[in-house]
Amino acid sequence: MRQPRILMCPPDYYGIEYEINPWMNRARGSSRERARRQWQKLHDTLIGLGAVVELMEPQPGLPDLVFTANAGLMFGNRFFSSRFRHEERARETPHFDAWFAAHGYIVEHLPEGMYFEGAGDALFCGPTLFAGYRIRSDVQGHQYLGRVLQKQVLPLELINPYFYHLDTCFCPLAPGEAIWYPNAFDDYGRRVIENHIPYLISANEAEARCFGCNAVVIGKTVVLNSGCTKLAADLQARGYTPVSVELDEFIKSGGSAKCLTLRLDGEEAAVWE
Repeated sequence: MRQPRILMCPPDYYGIEYEINPWMNRARGSSRERARRQWQKLHDTLIGLGAVVELMEPQPGLPDLVFTANAGLMFGNRFFSSRFRHEERARETPHFDAWFAAHGYIVEHLPEGMYFEGAGDALFCGPTLFAGYRIRSDVQGHQYLGRVLQKQVLPLELINPYFYHLDTCFCPLAPGEAIWYPNAFDDYGRRVIENHIPYLISANEAEARCFGCNAVVIGKTVVLNSGCTKLAADLQARGYTPVSVELDEFIKSGGSAKCLTLRLDGEEAAVWE
């Protein structure tokens, strides 16, 4: 197995400073100290699984920079930078672009007028790019990527505002295998997933709301938020080793393990060539 390379950003400035999804509540807020401990536990767990974790410099005024999955889409040495729908997050883009340019990646941008939120809404399972749209990203952005990458793109309409990014309700495990929460998709989207991915593990509503689908896959190990006992048992039955890490401070912003990471070398389920 190749050594995974993952981008993370310490949560030095993480907090609930605005509300752009139903999970966020400024009045409830977040404990920065507790978030730091949880982030560190995830970081150390990934290193313990053999991953190389590269770090971005946190920036004041950008509390969600910690969610590196939304930076963009990786494809070999090409980084397709996100075009965020909300101005609060659009301010992150120059920092992500600068990091990737400094580390030798080719930084590419989608045309104006196309919203696209990176690996939050675009995940390879085998050679196919599964792409969530409506709430944050739009179909035009995904179609553009399909043309540029010369890959099949399957747009999936997200219909539940609590599952506003694809990675909150869909997690490729390996080519032809994924975790998902069916009720996050419209009927057509459900049929698309069922027709293209032979082996699906369904999360129930309670565990989907615990962000069980927002997992990090390293080989046959799946790192997910704590409290997802049924999903963990189902993964074990499929030959995976689930590892639970408490990440409830980040769920307050609508993110968990996957949101906090960007796989630089390609996801386990991705077949680029």
